[in-house]
Amino acid sequence: MLNLAHLLRPVSLQDFIGQEHIIAPHTPLFKMLQHNSIAHCFFYGPPGSGKTTLAQLIAKELKKPFANFNATTFKIEELRKYIKNYEGSLYQPLIFIDEVHRLNTSQQEVLLPIMESHSAIIFGASTYNPFHSLTNAIRSRSFIFELKALSVAHLEQILKNAIAYLWEQHHLKIELDEETKTYLITSSAGDARAMLNLLDAACDSLSEKESLITYHTLQSLRPYTLHDGSSEAQTHYSLISAMIKSIRGSDVNASIYYLARLIAGGENPEFIARRLVILASEDIGNANPNALNLATSTMTAVSKIGYPESRIILSQCVIYLACSPKSNTAYNAINKALDSIKKGCVLPVPKHIMPEAQKYLYPHDFGGWVEQSYLEDVKEPLEFVESTTKGFEKTLNEWLNKIKNKRERND
Repeated sequence: MLNLAHLLRPVSLQDFIGQEHIIAPHTPLFKMLQHNSIAHCFFYGPPGSGKTTLAQLIAKELKKPFANFNATTFKIEELRKYIKNYEGSLYQPLIFIDEVHRLNTSQQEVLLPIMESHSAIIFGASTYNPFHSLTNAIRSRSFIFELKALSVAHLEQILKNAIAYLWEQHHLKIELDEETKTYLITSSAGDARAMLNLLDAACDSLSEKESLITYHTLQSLRPYTLHDGSSEAQTHYSLISAMIKSIRGSDVNASIYYLARLIAGGENPEFIARRLVILASEDIGNANPNALNLATSTMTAVSKIGYPESRIILSQCVIYLACSPKSNTAYNAINKALDSIKKGCVLPVPKHIMPEAQKYLYPHDFGGWVEQSYLEDVKEPLEFVESTTKGFEKTLNEWLNKIKNKRERND
């Protein structure tokens, strides 16, 4: 293999493709470089988005020595030794630490005096948002930038450059039809390195006289498109949140899409089912009481049946919930009641509904309802439950309105 990802690594910021929101001429980071200055920075984003490359190009632009460390094998003594080489010199090294989220608190504390004295510029990279793994002291001395997955247009340009490079440098003519080109780009999910690695492998599979890379070849090398799964904390919560919000918004196709992302990422089906049970009550409630029944049945079923079959059970439940009328009446009602109690509204139970009460009126003896108070008298009536006409709540409220009208006639 030629290792195209390495050979096509940009040699200047002008060659860098993507991340315009960080490094375009109008951005603060670009303007700092124009002034031959840079702050301590941490980059986070998906694989193949250019985190390491950008750090290297910044060091090159500022003519700073570049040292690449990895937090998984990070040794403090090696770092100190490297920096000591530049003591008293005119050069300020740029220290790059990959997988920075793996640094423990003690290791981060070692970085603080370096950052404070500016004996070196500290850069870090992670696929996780380092805001949650870096200490407050580190964050206060640095800037955190998010890199985005490369767009289709970005990958098209990188692919064009790769094909031109193969011809100019290796006299290797590569042909791709539209279907193959589309799969090469879309299956890489914004990851330039993954795209170039797949192209590299496909080139190796060609015979001496072949030039056409086929869709079948790519799919045999990469049967499934890349995805970020849901194993990382940030993605895990982003996907489950997106699914819940899509169901709440009654977008059935988006709901199924995010469910598929969770399943493809190996998310525990029981975790998904538990969230659906909560949603069935919080966002649908009595607008469709059967939603909670189905969600609870789903939770029971997937606890007995694993993948791949449980995907069908989850799909049925998600479709049902997304298509159900929505109401957050139950959610709002209990929150209002709890808030009222927290503010001091703690009322004694009326004597006539205490366990030993003799004057309690049994509603069934009066046709299902009888005039009777269930709360101590208060200055303002307590109203926690909103009257709505959403789904089955309309039927429930018709019964309450019937009682209310009867009460008013009695008055």
